[in-house]
Amino acid sequence: MMETAERQQTKPISYKKALENAKRKMGDKTKLLLLEKGWLLLFVGFLLGRAIVLSTMSPFALSFLASVWFVRKDKSFPVMLAVLAGAFSLEWQHGLFTLMAMAMFIFTAAVFKNIKHQQKLLPLLVFVSSMLPRVFSFSLLDQLTAYEWMLAVVEGILAAVLVLIFMQSVPLLSPKRYKPALKNEEIVCMIILLASILTGTIGWEIQGASIEQITSRYLVLLLAFVGGAAIGSTVGVVAGLILSLANVASLYQMSLLAFSGLLGGLLKDGKKVGVSIGLIVGTLLIGIYGKGIEALLPSLLETLIAVLLFICTPQSWVKRLSRYIPGTMEHSKEQEQYMQKVRDVTANRVEQFSNVFQALSRSFVQQQQTPPEEEHLKETDYFLSNVTEKTCQSCFKKDRCWAANFDKTYGLLTEVKNDMEAGGGPNKILQRNLEDHCVKSQKVMETMRHELSFYEANQKLKKQVSESRRFVADQLLGVSEVMDDFAKEIMKERENHEQQEMEIAASLKQIGMEIEKLDIFSVEKGNIDIEMHLTFSQYHGEGPKLIAPMLSDILQETVVVKEEDISPFPNGECFLAFGSARKYAVETGVAHAAKGGGLVSGDSYSTIELGAGKYAMAISDGMGNGERAHEESTETLRLLQQILQSGIQEQIAIKSINSILSLRTSEEIFSTLDLAVIDLHDAAVRFLKIGSTPSFIKRGHTMHKIEASNLPIGIIREFDVEVVTEQLKPGDVLIMMSDGIFEGPKHVENVDVWLKRKIKEMETDNPQEIADLLLEEVVRNRAGEIEDDMTVLVTKVDINKPKWAAFPAYRQHA
Repeated sequence: MMETAERQQTKPISYKKALENAKRKMGDKTKLLLLEKGWLLLFVGFLLGRAIVLSTMSPFALSFLASVWFVRKDKSFPVMLAVLAGAFSLEWQHGLFTLMAMAMFIFTAAVFKNIKHQQKLLPLLVFVSSMLPRVFSFSLLDQLTAYEWMLAVVEGILAAVLVLIFMQSVPLLSPKRYKPALKNEEIVCMIILLASILTGTIGWEIQGASIEQITSRYLVLLLAFVGGAAIGSTVGVVAGLILSLANVASLYQMSLLAFSGLLGGLLKDGKKVGVSIGLIVGTLLIGIYGKGIEALLPSLLETLIAVLLFICTPQSWVKRLSRYIPGTMEHSKEQEQYMQKVRDVTANRVEQFSNVFQALSRSFVQQQQTPPEEEHLKETDYFLSNVTEKTCQSCFKKDRCWAANFDKTYGLLTEVKNDMEAGGGPNKILQRNLEDHCVKSQKVMETMRHELSFYEANQKLKKQVSESRRFVADQLLGVSEVMDDFAKEIMKERENHEQQEMEIAASLKQIGMEIEKLDIFSVEKGNIDIEMHLTFSQYHGEGPKLIAPMLSDILQETVVVKEEDISPFPNGECFLAFGSARKYAVETGVAHAAKGGGLVSGDSYSTIELGAGKYAMAISDGMGNGERAHEESTETLRLLQQILQSGIQEQIAIKSINSILSLRTSEEIFSTLDLAVIDLHDAAVRFLKIGSTPSFIKRGHTMHKIEASNLPIGIIREFDVEVVTEQLKPGDVLIMMSDGIFEGPKHVENVDVWLKRKIKEMETDNPQEIADLLLEEVVRNRAGEIEDDMTVLVTKVDINKPKWAAFPAYRQHA
């Protein structure tokens, strides 16, 4: 019944998720169709092909084609066909002129295709391509007067200006945004593009309602709701002006749209209803003032349709648009990402400490899983063994009692022990049975009373240790929870890097790069973290080739590109992230085998990427072989990894692990640890060998042995860790191994010499090949037998060579 109820509770959630996934997939398909396939560009091109102003001029079609040709050349031909279709749908003379203007532009663009800085030349080409066909068409009709010359020149100037405007707007129709927000100029350019598109719908009506008026009012409603009064009134003025140029009879619409945008923006706190009321009030006031009561009804109908479309607009669309409008809540959230990243980094560090304490707590809680009955029988056996050692070993009837009548003897002594534990001595019947069975019954009972005191004290001590272990685990878990809560609440202010910002900005300006945004999160040696947004006319790898070498010179450390997100269109904003490069790089190989060719090995190994450019390698060998040894060695390395990654020093980490392993079990379980930590900035290596075998460094044809004398982990509570420090050089090979490799060779008097000779004779310097060959040599030496767990870890250290070198940069001095 409970399972049925749970299924009934989870079904609505799964249906809801399925519905949301279906909507998201449908939205993704729509976006793919409209944006990536270019259908939106074709639709815009069709409407702009129909757009005309002042009854004769059509500067929109050619300007849009030129902008698409510059930004999205792959879509130029389909857009040209869409523009021509729109132009011919209006009238054939207009379509013929558009065809001549486009042909002229294509010809001139082909002539000047190899000219640099085509963005500066493009308006001139559009001016010529627009004016000459218009002059030619006027001359064919014998209408070439001063007025026609003026119209042709004005149309060419408008087309050239619109190219600059559309080049700012067309990238916004691309399938992917690379900018966190729009500038005010970009917003105005986008409004001009939208208003120009609306002119292509002039003449379209639905039940007497004009399409261009409905869409323009909807546009004012949407942007007034998103951007407030300033954006709403700006949209109204621009849209009304362009529509009035296309249809002089609609001149009063500019006042209506501007006033409605202003009023709707002021009422945006009333949500969609408040903005809609602003448009309705503006329609009523301007409608009565401009055309009178008789023309109010069609205008009011257009307003109501626009309001209906606005109310039906999904809130997700509004939020997505708000992200790019300055002053909105969504835009403010985008600006807070920097602070969020700093807080996340700090919280992540605290969470690592929390995980360490949680791992310590789990280690204290973990005990050997033995059933209580089995544990009680085990303790009883130890107790009776101590009693019989002092009584029965010297008795002449030992064989009769323990060989012939073991069960009876064991049962009697167990009953006597239980009675004594309960208080007092055995009952008379039990005592008489013991006297009849044992010739030294009095001595046995006296010895049992004596040993029982030690037994009870031992049991009490075990209980206290168990309670203490649980207490420590609870304390550690409490610290972990406190730090986890602190990680969720922590806040960190941005560090002041004004001097570095000045130097970087001045250096970028000197080499001709305009930076849009610069975020310096850290300039710490080995942990540099810088992000920037820049604009490139055409990106040719300036990030790794120019900017990273320049930062390397400024920060006096090799800096590389960690991440880059490049805009697909010219003059698009690109994102670059830079970080520290390691001076040295390591390559690691490992080979291992379990005893007897088994699947579970008592050896464990790990390679750990630590912070601040450190790389750790460790081998742990549990006592014995099999599952238990594997668990001990794995637990040792797990604790080591979590403690080291939190930033704690190696010696303290190993002492902490030793304390944990020595306290968490009463059995003699211990493990060795062979740890090497390489600093990738200077190639210094620190060895911490806890009961482990020696390691070797191969440098060319010479071999160097590394060894230390420390007891295995878990034997004694406190001990001093001996640290051995060595300096590696480029090309050095470090070989670490477990005792199965070091003690594996058979009939070899000096294992050190044998291993050095075998490693020295290897012609390869590949770490994986060295590890495989060394393991194979030891196994061959044992005639194919694997008598112990074997692990060999090989690491090669070499210089990390950046692809591009640093160069001196301009320095801005305070």
